[in-house]
Amino acid sequence: MKILVTGGAGYIGSITVERLIKSGAEVVVFDNLYQGHRDAVHPDAVFIQGDLADKTAVEAAIATHKPDGIMHFASYTLVGESVEKPFLYLRDNIVNGLNLIEAAIANGVKGFILSSTANLFDDPERMPIDEEERIVPGSPYGESKFILERYLYWMDRLYDMRYTCLRYFNACGATETRGEDHDPETHIIPLVLEVALGQREKITIFGDDYDTPDGTCVRDYIHVVDLAEAHILAMKEILNGGHSRKYNLGNGRGFSVKQVIDTAREVTGHPIPAEIGPRRAGDPDILIASSETINHELGWKPIYPELRQIIEMAWKWHVANPKGYAK
Repeated sequence: MKILVTGGAGYIGSITVERLIKSGAEVVVFDNLYQGHRDAVHPDAVFIQGDLADKTAVEAAIATHKPDGIMHFASYTLVGESVEKPFLYLRDNIVNGLNLIEAAIANGVKGFILSSTANLFDDPERMPIDEEERIVPGSPYGESKFILERYLYWMDRLYDMRYTCLRYFNACGATETRGEDHDPETHIIPLVLEVALGQREKITIFGDDYDTPDGTCVRDYIHVVDLAEAHILAMKEILNGGHSRKYNLGNGRGFSVKQVIDTAREVTGHPIPAEIGPRRAGDPDILIASSETINHELGWKPIYPELRQIIEMAWKWHVANPKGYAK
């Protein structure tokens, strides 16, 4: 199969490209390098530096390369920033996504995978969160993903383009050659590892009085390779005649902030100083996604569910690449 991957120079996108090529797929990467890195793109992938806001460039890429399917990762993704700059998310994420979807329809693309978010579920009634949970987006970022999910619903009905939306919380971990390199970095595992690398003085724990066993927030951490494999499984299912679906992805259990820090201390051998700071507004006690549906329907289950293994793989990459992809 030939797959066009938007955001294929980014963290999750580049590792998905790596796994796609390993599976024998042809891959075209479309990325503006706003948050992505040219060096993260697999050398066997065709690379197009372009912006989804440029409708002509999007249409040309799809018309020229004629992919069987599209995996759409390219997006503004920071929940906090989306509250501060809502139009960047409620305008750009949506319009850029529509440019891509319209070009896909015009060129007869058969399958579309949306890298969505579990931020659709800001106030879940059940835990772990399954696909039947009511959708209450937790931010303009979550809202932008939900709107794209709804657009894809209509593209299926009107144009028979099959899609799968994959919703998940915290991507983490690394492969031997690719890892997490954001600016700014907001994710706890790379932030903790930066302390161990001597790149920051300490890590701040935002509140230790939550209704959890150790008082710190419990979250669902899913290895980036497992996410990549879910995207590939979903695309193969669609291109083999499967119907449109929406899946939640999780590792089956959650880990607390203190567990992450303690495990990182064990893995790195560094004391990793930590301080308790005030709670962040809107942080729930526990957020864990259920992956029972995709496990039952597609046979997907995490290869790397253990926190220690996730951090070990991330640490190995960060030690080898202390400046990320910077030369």
